[in-house]
Amino acid sequence: MWSKPIHEIELPLKVIIGMDVLKRLPSLIKKLNLGNDLLVLTGPHVYEIIGKDVISLLVDSHYEVQYQIVRTSTLNEVRQIEEIVKEIKPSIMIAVGGGKVIDVTKYTSYLTHIPFVSVPTAASHDGIASPVASIKLDDGRPGSFFTKPPIMVVADVSVISKAPKRLTASGCGDVIGKITAVRDARLARVIKGEYVGDYALSLALMSAKLVMRNASLIAKGSPEGIRVLLEALISCGTAMAIAGSSKPCSGSEHLFSHALDLIAPRPALHGEQVGVGTIMMSYLHGLKWKRIRGFLKQVGAPINAKELGIEPEYIIRALTIAHKMRKRYTILGESGLTWKAAEALARETEVIE
Repeated sequence: MWSKPIHEIELPLKVIIGMDVLKRLPSLIKKLNLGNDLLVLTGPHVYEIIGKDVISLLVDSHYEVQYQIVRTSTLNEVRQIEEIVKEIKPSIMIAVGGGKVIDVTKYTSYLTHIPFVSVPTAASHDGIASPVASIKLDDGRPGSFFTKPPIMVVADVSVISKAPKRLTASGCGDVIGKITAVRDARLARVIKGEYVGDYALSLALMSAKLVMRNASLIAKGSPEGIRVLLEALISCGTAMAIAGSSKPCSGSEHLFSHALDLIAPRPALHGEQVGVGTIMMSYLHGLKWKRIRGFLKQVGAPINAKELGIEPEYIIRALTIAHKMRKRYTILGESGLTWKAAEALARETEVIE
């Protein structure tokens, strides 16, 4: 019998997805009835492309707007933004950008009790609507913080469709990782008696399968394909909120990616690493890993070390230390893989030659 303390399920009040919905942002914020003082957080590149337009849109709608550039997703960055928030006391924070911006805003929002609106500019990660923030710790290790989801998500398909294809492919890698994450969660439930709800697991798995079925549309970068991917990413965030943890969406494949972030001289994008990790973890789970590799190849995501731009030795080493990244039981077990077993796994799945 599993036991789990009562947890509250917090979800976004609104999720708006569609073409040109960004134009509705001022009126959507007004409906929240939280105030007119806004702090927009965005990245340096995104600011030039769309961030400054969003700010102008809000200013023209008579909001008091200040903005801040987010450069890294680190605890130090969070601390700096936290001080700014305490000083200017905005009524709402708005994250306009990708994973780093949304994660920093999310964690700062949690620490300061200021609600935030998520305005993703790429479908590259499942943090768009999730309560989980990935923040690098002071010692360089990856950290994962369970916080609160955004109060609202405004995902403009016309904007996200123009994002670099590499970011979209990364989002596909993040979603496909749910296949092994769900297997890991079910394994932990059997072996360790860890609680995880079937509904949350089913929602995460359904999202992965839906994206796989629409691979051709996503590969084309069509609005229909981008919308499917966006809805899947948002559903994954919902699965984590329902579960009260990231277990439905983060397993051994994510541990592998976190390990690469720690040791690789030049890590690839999060979703890219998760996708390659999913190939290998699917093999360990006895799943159809070649089908997963085929999907990733179809959408333009990396399928091996060379395409990740990471030397084989770091792939092997990451596999041997992945189990240490978090206290979470997965197919890697409590002892992890030996160097020999890790190398054999990477070679068998053609991740290294």
